[in-house]
Amino acid sequence: MTRRLAFLVNPTAGRGKLAGSADAVAGRLAGGGYAVTRMAGRDAAESGDLARSVVADGYDALVVMGGDGMVHLALQAVMASQTTLGVVATGTGNDVARALGIAPGKPLQSADVVVAGRTRRIDVARVGTTFYATVLAAGFDSLVNERANAMGWPKGQMRYNLATLAELRVFRPIDYTLQLDGSSLACQAMLVAVGNAPSYGGGLRMCEGARVDDGLLDVVIIKPISKLELVKVYPRLFKGTHVTHPAYLRHRVRTVTVSARGIIAYADGERLGPLPVTIEAVPSAISVFAPAT
Repeated sequence: MTRRLAFLVNPTAGRGKLAGSADAVAGRLAGGGYAVTRMAGRDAAESGDLARSVVADGYDALVVMGGDGMVHLALQAVMASQTTLGVVATGTGNDVARALGIAPGKPLQSADVVVAGRTRRIDVARVGTTFYATVLAAGFDSLVNERANAMGWPKGQMRYNLATLAELRVFRPIDYTLQLDGSSLACQAMLVAVGNAPSYGGGLRMCEGARVDDGLLDVVIIKPISKLELVKVYPRLFKGTHVTHPAYLRHRVRTVTVSARGIIAYADGERLGPLPVTIEAVPSAISVFAPAT
């Protein structure tokens, strides 16, 4: 029996630079023995509706082409289903792909991962009725997101660079209260990040060491440091070597509640809403296509 696969494309992913690869990817998937139905939503809401319709119709696989935002909306659809999720990473972040060992920006290689048919179960994190795959940001990083989203210019990564510089000028350490598997912790910090996976923001390995299959969340706290020190430490985030810095703390838990005034939580790069939020690990929640390890 031919396996049915829905191929859901975000034509603006990677600022549209790789959108032309969709035809080649669809051909590669069809050549791998799938009956491929190609779809594209006009916006996130319509793409989410399409993803949910795919699961409701009992498709064997949902493969999304785009970035972490596209994976995020597909994740909401495949939860508690038999539909396997595939990722063709052509966005600006691609941190879900990194966590799975899929090379970003190489769509045909991503398609080959699906065709090979190897699957694994991975954890996700739950916040209320929303699920995320990578990292929840709740501090300096989420304030930068808020500022960048309010800026009409420039576009792309430069907007986030400018937002980071602007936020750095006015930022003060934040007073947090955390509930870590029921144990209370009050602290001041630059940020608190809750990772199901190691990285966010296009390869920032804030939650270095986090694994998507261990049933746990990595709660990272960056204690107050000077603005100059924050700038100096920032490049280390791309390699995960910040874990030796004295301002770095990590807790590994199944559930955490993060509370602070005036902070908006983001996860998978998407705006969730104001703190407090409670995050719970959901072990082995979904099936994904992944390379051999």
